[in-house]
Amino acid sequence: MVIWVPDWPVAAAAGVSGRGVGEPIAVLEKGKVLATSAAARAEGVRRGQRARDAQSRCPELVVLKYDPVLDARAFDPVISCLEAITPGVQVIRPGMCALKARGPARFYGSEEAAAEKLLDRLETYDVPGSRIGIADGPFAAEQAARASSARTRVHVVPPGGSREFLAPLSVDLLEQPALTDLLRRLGLRSLGAFAELSGTEVLTRFGPDGGFAHRLASGADDRPVTGREIPPELTRTLDFEPAVDRVDQVAFAVRSIADELVVRLTGLGLVCTTLRVEVGTESGRVHEREWLHPRWFTAADVVDRVRWQLQGSGTATSELTSPVVRVRLIPGQVDPVGAHADGLWGGGPDERIHRALSRVQSMLGHGAVVSVAIGGGRGFAERQTLVPWGDPPVPARPPDQPWPGSITGPDPRRWPVLAPTTIFPEPIPAKVFAANGAVVSVTARGELSGAPVAFTLRPSGGTGVQVADSNKIHPISSWAGPWLSTDRWWDPATESRQARFQFQTADTRAWLFTLTQNTWRAQATYD
Repeated sequence: MVIWVPDWPVAAAAGVSGRGVGEPIAVLEKGKVLATSAAARAEGVRRGQRARDAQSRCPELVVLKYDPVLDARAFDPVISCLEAITPGVQVIRPGMCALKARGPARFYGSEEAAAEKLLDRLETYDVPGSRIGIADGPFAAEQAARASSARTRVHVVPPGGSREFLAPLSVDLLEQPALTDLLRRLGLRSLGAFAELSGTEVLTRFGPDGGFAHRLASGADDRPVTGREIPPELTRTLDFEPAVDRVDQVAFAVRSIADELVVRLTGLGLVCTTLRVEVGTESGRVHEREWLHPRWFTAADVVDRVRWQLQGSGTATSELTSPVVRVRLIPGQVDPVGAHADGLWGGGPDERIHRALSRVQSMLGHGAVVSVAIGGGRGFAERQTLVPWGDPPVPARPPDQPWPGSITGPDPRRWPVLAPTTIFPEPIPAKVFAANGAVVSVTARGELSGAPVAFTLRPSGGTGVQVADSNKIHPISSWAGPWLSTDRWWDPATESRQARFQFQTADTRAWLFTLTQNTWRAQATYD
C-alpha cells in the first residue's frame, strides 16, 4: 500500500512562505521547475521548464526555492500521524510512503476500508487530496496511486495483476534515462514490451540495473517494505515553579533528570558524547550550549556542565541575573557503549587524568584547564590555540591553508622537509669525498634563535678541530688548508639561519662536517 500526496513540494514550500496551495506556484531546483500547483499547470507550467519560460506562460506565477531539508521536515509529522493508527510506515520520499497492507486490511476488514481510514486520518490532519495505490509490490502500488483520480482516490490492483496493469505504461517510469533512451531506440516504448524479453538476456545485455528494471516492468518487484525505526526519546526537561535564582539549587534539581538520562542510555546500550544544555530564564531568553566529553557523560558530568553554563566562563557567583524556569538536556550524539570500551589492558591512566582535570575544571571554571591544538600560522606562538578541556580540538586557524613566510623547515627541493625544532638523536654529518686540492663547500641550516653553533671538520676516521663560532675563521694547517671563506646569514626564502664554509683539501680523502647542535643539518659539495 503506497500513500501519495500530490504536489507535496509545493504544499511544504507554500506552508512555510504563507502561500495557499490554490495559487499558481512553482518550486524550482537548479533553475528548473520541480513541482507545480494545479493552478500553475492549468496555465501551462510544466515540470522541467526553466523559470523564465514558466513565468512567460503564467505572469502571476509564484516561484519558490526547493529545500530538501524543509521538505523532509514538513513530511515527518504526516508519518507520525499515520503511525498513530498503523505501524511500519516506510518513507519512500517526502510526499510518498509505503506500508504492508495485510495488517490494516485484517484490522479494518478489507484493503479498501483500511485505505479509506488512512485517507480520513490525513484529512483530519489537514493533508487533503491524498491518494492510495495497492498492488503486489511498491513499484506497481506507486503507479496505481498515480493512476487514481480525485473522485476515485483508492486504486487496487488485483493480486497477481501487476504485470497486466503495468503493461501499457511508458518505460520512462523506470527513471533510468540511459536505459529508457536505449529501449526507445530499440522500439520498446512500453513496460509490457520490455517485460516480454527474456530476463536472462536482459541481464546479460543491460547488466544488474537493467535486470532490476525488467523485474519492475514484469510486476515481480520483491522489495520488502521496512518501517522506519522511531528513535527513542532521550530529551529530559525540568520545569521550575516557582523560578529558581541560585546556581546550587538548579544543579541539585538537575541531578534527578541527569540520572534518568544516564539510566535510559544505559538501558539502550548507548553513551552520550555530545550534550546540548538549554536553560530558559524568566526574562524569556534561552541560553544553550553544546558540550563535548573526551569519553562519555555520567550524571555527575551532566550536573557539572549545567553548573558551569549557569556560572559562565571562569566565574563562581551563586546568584543568577534572571531566575531559571526550565532546563533541557538534549543528547546531541550517542554512540554504542562498545565503541568506547576500554582495551584489553584497560584505560585506567586516561580515566584518572580525565577525572582529575574535570575536577579542577569544575572548581576553577570551564576555561581554566586547556589543551593545545596546533593550527596554521607563520610563527610558533600563533599556531597554537588553547582549547578548554573536553571541547573539540579545533584550531583558530586552519592548518591546511598556505601560510606564506611561515617557518615550515628547509626547502624540500634541496633539503629534507624538517621542522626547525626537529632534534635528531645524533648530529647528522655532511660527508663528501674530495680529491687533493678540491674546494669543498659546506652549507648548514638551522633555527633563527639559539646559542652560537659549533662545527667540527675532520677527515673520515681521523680527529678534527672544532670551530667554536661560525663567524670566526680558524686555519687547520695540520691536515687541511685554512678556510677560504666563511659566512652566516638569514635566508628569507626558507626562513632559516644558514652558514657556509669553504676550504681546500690537502690530500684525497673523505671529509665529514659535523654539527654539534642536533637541530641543524648540513650539506657538503665540492668543485
